[in-house]
Amino acid sequence: MVKKKHWPRIAEKLGRAVPRGRLHADALRWAAASPPRERWAVALSGGADSVVLLLLLWAHWPERRGRLLALHFDHRLRGRASTGDARFCAALCRALGVELVVGKWARPRGASAPAEAEARTARRAFFQLELRRRRVRALFTGHHRDDVAETVLMRLARGSGTSGLAAPRPVHAQPAVGRTHLRPLLTLDKAGLASALLAAGGRWREDASNAGGVHLRNRVRAELLPVWRAVAAEPGRDALAGLGLARDLLEEDDTALETWSERSTRIDAKGRLALRPLRDLPRAVLRRVLRRWLAVAPVKTDLNRNGFNALLELVASRKTGARHSLGTGHFARLTRSFLICESASLRR
Repeated sequence: MVKKKHWPRIAEKLGRAVPRGRLHADALRWAAASPPRERWAVALSGGADSVVLLLLLWAHWPERRGRLLALHFDHRLRGRASTGDARFCAALCRALGVELVVGKWARPRGASAPAEAEARTARRAFFQLELRRRRVRALFTGHHRDDVAETVLMRLARGSGTSGLAAPRPVHAQPAVGRTHLRPLLTLDKAGLASALLAAGGRWREDASNAGGVHLRNRVRAELLPVWRAVAAEPGRDALAGLGLARDLLEEDDTALETWSERSTRIDAKGRLALRPLRDLPRAVLRRVLRRWLAVAPVKTDLNRNGFNALLELVASRKTGARHSLGTGHFARLTRSFLICESASLRR
């Protein structure tokens, strides 16, 4: 048990061991541009990564200490252990003078344990509610290099493109809700974070469920990642650092493709997509243009991957009059100048 008076000293010692310059450059640039009076929220689970994150923010941005907000969500799945997590977070925040808000999942009495996706949804809803209530637009999370590796390996198995493989991003803006997620620890690995925290005299809470083999991420973490690191190891090279660099480069490529597709997308007041700007576009850019058009189409579509690829081939063919079902009683149809969305009833 770490005494209350020791946590500020631990934070300062950790800050010296992990200087600000070791955090991700994109997150540092965002922080430098953040208004001085803006509040920052931290997702605090009590695990090593989130504890390190809170301590580093406290140590490296002393002018913001009084405006930090910690958010802890209790899924109520681990009995006394979950209660212990909340108490640990409360003691840590009291010692640092940081406001803490604790949420609990109010599942119906007698309900079975939720799936991983359901638990994430409940936690996300809690974060959104509290951030909206307090008008906080910056949420810091403790994702690190290991999370990058796990995410990339999982999404490779699912056939993700550059957008999916560039996650998690150090700065993830969400304009629709006026919020930004920050992940400054993506340049650091989990073992290094835990070692630095221990050396500074700190402690954390372990979630035993993270070691279970039920969920894909846990299996990747426990079984695949150690083997991959061993196989990919070379003298003077860290496989995790290499994957982190690959993620950065993929994000650059994805940003460039998104910018290109935005400039090539022309949708008029009737929801018609102009075809002339799409002439000779690379397939990767055309794919993104179609996704932009579907996002603002008059109807919500339920195209699967095969259906979307068929629509992509139709647009690439430039065959006037060709149609493709959007799966909701509507069709996409090519005219000489536009891709339009029309009701199937119009064809009867």
